[in-house]
Amino acid sequence: MSQEQLALEAGLTRAYLSSVELAKRNISIDNLGLLADAVGVPLRDLVDPEKFKGLDDV
Repeated sequence: MSQEQLALEAGLTRAYLSSVELAKRNISIDNLGLLADAVGVPLRDLVDPEKFKGLDDV
C-alpha cells in the first residue's frame, strides 16, 4: 500500500504520514487508530503486539 493510499484510507494527509514515518512528528493515539482501521488490524497490535499475544485465544 502506498503512503498516499494509506493516507486516503485513514483520512489523513500524506504529508502528515511522511512526517510520522520520518520521526519528525509524534502520532496521536486517535490517528494511530485510524491507521489501524485502514490496514485492518487491531490498534493493540500496532501499540504492543507482544503484550497482547494470545488474548484472542481465550
